[in-house]
Amino acid sequence: MTISRILLPATFAAALAACSPSATDTTTTTTAADTPAAAPADPQQAFFDRITALCGKAFEGSVLTDRPVSDGPDPFRDQTLTMQVRECSDREIRISFNVGENYSRTWVLTRTDEGLRLKHDHRLEDGSDDPVTMYGGETATSGSATRQEFPVDTFSQEMFTREGMDVSNSNVWAIEIDPGQRFVYELARTDQDRMFRVGFDLTKPIATPPAPWGAEDALDAGGAEEGGDTAD
Repeated sequence: MTISRILLPATFAAALAACSPSATDTTTTTTAADTPAAAPADPQQAFFDRITALCGKAFEGSVLTDRPVSDGPDPFRDQTLTMQVRECSDREIRISFNVGENYSRTWVLTRTDEGLRLKHDHRLEDGSDDPVTMYGGETATSGSATRQEFPVDTFSQEMFTREGMDVSNSNVWAIEIDPGQRFVYELARTDQDRMFRVGFDLTKPIATPPAPWGAEDALDAGGAEEGGDTAD
């Protein structure tokens, strides 16, 4: 009886140990920490999508920065500035930029295999190409969902040189988008104290402005100004 009283607890303890998890148990439990993190969103696609969300809408803006102050006539001073996100696709967005009754400017933002491209489509009042048109550049970095920069490309530099506009050969354009708040277009020159920024209030959509010159639905617009610093 004494022997059975000693062995029975030991046998029972061994059985319990066999049923308990051990250090060598390979069974694992998946936790949130073990789940692979989602791939970060493409900032350029996010930027593109934010502007696409404005498609069809128009907004009024104002010059935020313009230095140095021009000695000659300022094409933007005392003018109503408007923009409209007119046309959108998966690859291209066209944004008209109107200065008073000058409807010559359209910003063309394109999604490429390498990144984003910004071009300036300038037209004369009859819809034909301005001598200086389709200049711009492509992104050199991934940027962010709120700001993208476009250093001047070789095509544009050759055009500027040909047209006697060497001052523009160091242009870097940028666009900023703060959803529901503000859209900003910017021009800077890396070798000069040149900074031009115009901001548009996204909290107050306005009526659709006239179509830009050269657009299929463009209205006849007479007496509009031409010239000025077209590289802006």
